Amino acid sequence: MSHVAQTLPIRVARTFALLAFIACLAKTGTSAMAQSAFYQATEHQIAGPLGTLIRQEPMPFRGGSAYRVLYRSTGLQNKPIAVSGVVVVPPGAPPSGGRPIVAWAHPTSGIVPRCAPSLAIFVFQQMQGLREMLDRGYAVVATDYPGLGTPGPHPYLVGESEARAVLDSVRVARTMPELGGSNSFAVWGHSQGGQAALFTGLIAKSYAPELNLVGVAAAAPASDLATLIDDDLGTPGGKNIAAMTLWSWARVYNAPIENVVVPAAMPVIDRLAEECLESMFDLWERRNTEISLEHGFLSVSSPTAVEPWRSLLARNSPGTLPLQLPVFLAQGRTDPVIRPQVTQDYMQRLCKAGSKVRLLVLPGVGHGLAAYMSKGEAVDWMADRFAAIPAPNDCGRM
Repeated sequence: MSHVAQTLPIRVARTFALLAFIACLAKTGTSAMAQSAFYQATEHQIAGPLGTLIRQEPMPFRGGSAYRVLYRSTGLQNKPIAVSGVVVVPPGAPPSGGRPIVAWAHPTSGIVPRCAPSLAIFVFQQMQGLREMLDRGYAVVATDYPGLGTPGPHPYLVGESEARAVLDSVRVARTMPELGGSNSFAVWGHSQGGQAALFTGLIAKSYAPELNLVGVAAAAPASDLATLIDDDLGTPGGKNIAAMTLWSWARVYNAPIENVVVPAAMPVIDRLAEECLESMFDLWERRNTEISLEHGFLSVSSPTAVEPWRSLLARNSPGTLPLQLPVFLAQGRTDPVIRPQVTQDYMQRLCKAGSKVRLLVLPGVGHGLAAYMSKGEAVDWMADRFAAIPAPNDCGRM
């Protein structure tokens, strides 16, 4: 994807890179499997302590054990919800003290229930660094986020919703016998998942104080949603991102989408909302659907100019993290979706607040390859955090 984008004219390359924000390399399979009753739960089944298991089922996996899980979490209205995901465990007995856990926060896969990564044929290939983490003896848990797999709507790019699902996935993973009861974990995410990882760092102590978060790793994170929308709105890929966000937030926040979208665009946005991102074919399909938006989309210059959209974009842009929490950031130098300057600006805010930040800049790398190209260093960095080695700090080098 990155190689192709670099050989196309700039505008076309930008379109493909923006669409890669949605597909993010790993979606190389065919259509997701059909949903089953596994993802359904009654109110009675959902009631119970946060981060506890509703049900699980084994998944075929070589080199360890894997389970599809359905667990209890909290929705945006602080009501009990069910969330699905996957837990992967290396072979053998857990060490004394339990296995360290890495929570993988996935990039965009879609915004309706059938687009859950746990339903994807190549779900394990989507977890960047999975093999490296298992080889080190770590367990990996990958939430689908609310509304993917389970009944929607999915709160797309809603940071606190993502983070609650991440933290409750760690809670449920640590109770599985193969993990040995460890409470130490790191979070690692890409793009939308990078935003989820940062928000996990923000709320971990208040939402899950019994867990020990040793570090936050994020590749090309969506750290400034207003800039993301404004930077990309004039391109087909940017219209896809904006359409998904507007459709989702109209449902999860009751934000008036009719105040920012022209009426003729609504059927197109509804169609885009139903399309998952599992393969390169899906990118072309979304592009074909999106073409109609080029003839009319927004009734305003940008959602960032109108309330409540301006405030919602600010609310879902992560702030600085607790000072004791080390951060790893990876950023492609040729990323036109999350521009390098945006990630550098976020790093500067962390540095000014006193955080220790490692920044890995990836020359010649665009958005879709950021997690793949940085997974080795990210896993090494997390390993050092689990080992309580002092975190490196690039704050004085910018």
